Amino acid sequence: MLQAVGWGGYLLLRGVSASFNGFQLQIIIPIIVEAIVGYCITLLLSTFYGAYRHLPRITSVPLSIITLLAGVALYSTLQAFTWSFIQTATASIDVTRVLGYSFLYFTVLAGWSALYYAINFFLILEEQIDELRALELQASSAQLAMLRYQLNPHFLFNTLNSISTLVLLKQTERANAMLSRLSSFLRYTLANEPTAHVTIAQEVEQLKLYLEIEKMRFEDRLRPKFDIDPRAERGRLPSLLLQPLVENAIKYAVTPQEEGAEICVTVRLAGERVQIGVSDTGPGLHEARISPSLSTGVGLTNIRERLVQAYGPDQRFETRSTPAGGFSVEIEIPYQLEDVNREAA
Repeated sequence: MLQAVGWGGYLLLRGVSASFNGFQLQIIIPIIVEAIVGYCITLLLSTFYGAYRHLPRITSVPLSIITLLAGVALYSTLQAFTWSFIQTATASIDVTRVLGYSFLYFTVLAGWSALYYAINFFLILEEQIDELRALELQASSAQLAMLRYQLNPHFLFNTLNSISTLVLLKQTERANAMLSRLSSFLRYTLANEPTAHVTIAQEVEQLKLYLEIEKMRFEDRLRPKFDIDPRAERGRLPSLLLQPLVENAIKYAVTPQEEGAEICVTVRLAGERVQIGVSDTGPGLHEARISPSLSTGVGLTNIRERLVQAYGPDQRFETRSTPAGGFSVEIEIPYQLEDVNREAA
C-alpha cells in the first residue's frame, strides 16, 4: 500500500511538473514508464532488504549498499533505453544519459531505502513494545495468581480437625454444616479467576462464609460486625483481598484472648473512592510482629503489591495499632464497576 501511494504521488508530481508547458504525450509516457519501472525495482529492493535484515549488520549494510547501486544502475539504464526508443524510435543506450539519470535515481532510491528501513525499524519497535507489554501482563497475572492462590494451611487444618472432632462427638449436623460451608468457601476461592475482580457484595459474602466457619470453632469469642454502604456494593476489588486481613485479626485478636474480640469490616463510598476498613478489639500489634507475614503467608507487603498491581499509585493502604489495644487496616481504592484486569487480559 505504501509502495502504491508513494509511486502514485511521484507519478502525479512528475506529471504535473511536465505539463506546465502543455500536455505532450511524448513527455507523459516516459514519466508513466519511469514510475512503473521504479515501482517494480523497489519491490525487488524490498525483497532483498527483507532478506538482509536477518543477517549480521556487518554483512547486511554492505549488501544493502551494493543492491542499492545495482538498482540505480538498472533503473538508469532502462530509463535511458526507454527515452531513446520513444524520442528517436531507435533502441540505443546513451552513456551520458545513463550517468545523468544515475544522479536523479540514486537520490530517489536512496530516499526510498531510508524510508524502508525507517518504517521497518518503527514496525519492529512497535512489535517489541507489544511483546514487552504482553510479557509484563503475563508476569503481572502470574504474580497475582500466586498471591491469590495462597490459602492458609492452618485454616484448612483447623477446620478439618474441628469437623473430625464433631464427627467423633457424633454431632453430625454441625459437622455437615461446617463441611458444607468449607466446600462453598473452597469453591469460591478456586472457581474465580485469580486476576479477576469481584464486587464488594461478593467479597463480603465470602467473608461472611469464612467467618461462619470460624465462628463454629470460636463460638461467642468471635464477634463479627459488618457496616457496608449499599452504594458501594457494586464496586469491584481484587478477589480474596480482605480474607487474609480478617484471618490475621482472628489469629492475633480472637485466639490469644479468653473473651475473644470483635472484628469489624466497614465499607464506605466517598465520591469516586471506596474506603475499606478491617479492625479488631484485640491487644493490638506492633510492626515488628506483623512485618514478616500474615498468618496466611501472604503478608501485608504482598497485599500492598496486589493493590499496586491492580491500581498502581491510585490506591492507599495503611495500618494502625493503638496503645489502648486494637489493630486496623485501611484501604482506599477507586470506585470501579468494570473488571479492568479481565478486560486487559
